[in-house]
Amino acid sequence: MSETAQVSSLPLPPMQYVSLFNEENAKRGRTPRPPPPITDNYSMFGNPYNTDDAVIRPLESQNIRRLYPNNYDQRRELKKLNHSITASFLDLVDICIRNPESEARATKIDDLTLLFIHMHHLVNEFRPHQARETLRVMLEQQKRQRLEIAERFRRHFDKAWELVQQAVNTIPEPTEGNIKLLIDVERVQPSEGNASNQTSGNGCTEEDRVLCQMIDSL
Repeated sequence: MSETAQVSSLPLPPMQYVSLFNEENAKRGRTPRPPPPITDNYSMFGNPYNTDDAVIRPLESQNIRRLYPNNYDQRRELKKLNHSITASFLDLVDICIRNPESEARATKIDDLTLLFIHMHHLVNEFRPHQARETLRVMLEQQKRQRLEIAERFRRHFDKAWELVQQAVNTIPEPTEGNIKLLIDVERVQPSEGNASNQTSGNGCTEEDRVLCQMIDSL
């Protein structure tokens, strides 16, 4: 007896496609380009769709008979559908017990299928609201995280400012001994008036003349 082969319900990862997205190809710009956006018809799960279709398509466009009016309350209709599905399921069980080969069994299964389609359709009508709520929760979470980061940054800034103030306060006051160590700026960089007085008639300053004498004595 041969062993039963296990088949996954999902396709294997396309490694021949994933391997193209490596660092070398990304640096050289050799990664495959994304597919172009769909502008007309496409197929999903074997059903044809159009990009102009509404997110929640009405039942009439799918050739499905509507069981509730156009103006309705989703929660009330969902409760009614839930009761109808329960009653229909009990009827189906009773038919299967009394006469499994009866045509009423197939009719009751079709009724249950139609009820489940309507319930699924009503649940899908809450998807846009769910998407908005999910986006709102994500934005609130990002806002809270950024506020926490800003608060931590403010605490670190205050701590760093306190350390700087403490370092400034520990600097000793200037004394007579420290003043003697200060560099006389006027001796290092003479003012324009002194420089003009030290310039000789040939355009050389006193420092240039001293440097020339030192070079000549070498």
